[in-house]
Amino acid sequence: MSDIRTFSVTAAPFRIALFLGATLLFFVTSSMAVAARAGTADAPPTPAATTEHVVLFVLEGFGQESLKSGAMPVLSSLVKGGSVTWSATAVAPARRLPTMASLVTGMPVAKHGITWNVFEFSRGYPRAPTVFDYLDLSGGRDSAIFYMDESLYQLAKPEPYTDYQMCGPLRAECSPDRLVGYVRDYFKKATSGSGYGHAIPSLPHLLVVHLPAPGRVGEAQGWKSVAYKDALKAVDKAMGTVLDLYRELGLMKRTTVFATSLSAFGETQFSSGEMSADQTAAVPVVPWIASGVGIKAGYAIRQPVSIIDTGATVMRALGLTTYTEWESHPVEEIFKTAFTAAPVSPLLQ
Repeated sequence: MSDIRTFSVTAAPFRIALFLGATLLFFVTSSMAVAARAGTADAPPTPAATTEHVVLFVLEGFGQESLKSGAMPVLSSLVKGGSVTWSATAVAPARRLPTMASLVTGMPVAKHGITWNVFEFSRGYPRAPTVFDYLDLSGGRDSAIFYMDESLYQLAKPEPYTDYQMCGPLRAECSPDRLVGYVRDYFKKATSGSGYGHAIPSLPHLLVVHLPAPGRVGEAQGWKSVAYKDALKAVDKAMGTVLDLYRELGLMKRTTVFATSLSAFGETQFSSGEMSADQTAAVPVVPWIASGVGIKAGYAIRQPVSIIDTGATVMRALGLTTYTEWESHPVEEIFKTAFTAAPVSPLLQ
C-alpha cells in the first residue's frame, strides 16, 4: 500500500502540470487564431497602383470596322482589357488640324478658332492653353509629342515642359516605323541621365503619338483595299513597339493608355480645297479607348464622350485637376476607384 500511495503522491504534480500545460496551449492557440482573424479583417487593403505615365495614341481613318480584319492585335488587346466607346464625337469641321486643336485645348473649334488645315506661320500658335500647359501648371508634369503631319506645327508651341518631333508627307521617308524610331531615340536620351541637354532630363509623364496612315491610305486607295489593311498593320505594330519600350523599362504597371482617332473609318479628311456647308457641319463619330492602370477592363462606356474630353481624362488618370474654364471633362466611369489627388510636385511647393 505504501508503494501505491507513494506513486500516487509522486504522479499528482505531473498530472497537474500536464493539465495546466494543455490549458495554456489551448488559450495560446485560441488567442493566435482570434488575432489572425482580427488581423485579416483589420489589415489595410493593398494600395491600388497609381498612374505615373500616360500614352495617348491618336489615329486617323479608324473605327470599329477596322478591327474586323484582324490586322490590329495590339489595339484589339487594349479594347479587350480596357474601356471603350465606338461613338465618341469629334468636332466640325472634320479636319486634321481643327480636330487635333480641340483634342489638346479641350475646346470646340468655335472657341479655339483654328478652322484651317495647313500650317500657316503668320497665324502663330493657339492662344488657348493646352493639356500640356495644364499638366505643367497642375502637377509639374512634362510631355513629349510626336506628330506625323506638318500642319500640326501650328500646335507645336515651344515650352520648357514639352518636346516635339515631327515628320510628314513632305518627307518621303516618314512612316509609322520612322516615327517610332524617333520615340525610341528619345527614350534612350531621356533615360541616359543627361537627357536632351535642356529642361526634360527624364521620361515624359504624357507621350502623344500621332499615327494617321490608315486615314491617308483609305482616302487615297479605298477603305476595303489591301493597302488600307497594311496601313492598319503598320500602325498597330508601331503602337506595340511603343508599349514594348515601357515594358522594357518596367513601367507598364504604372502606365495608362488612351487611343482615339481624329477621323472615322470611311471618312475623308477634306485635306485641300473648300468644303461644302454639309461637310463643314458634319461631326464624325470616332472610337475612344482607355486601358491599363486604374481602368475598368472589358467595359462599354455608357456616358456621352467627346474627343474634347481626352485632356481632362488624361489629367484625371495622373491624379491632377484643373480649375480653369475649359470644356474638357474627365470620363469618370472608366476608372476603378474614386479620384485620389497625386502628391504635389516639389517643384510646385
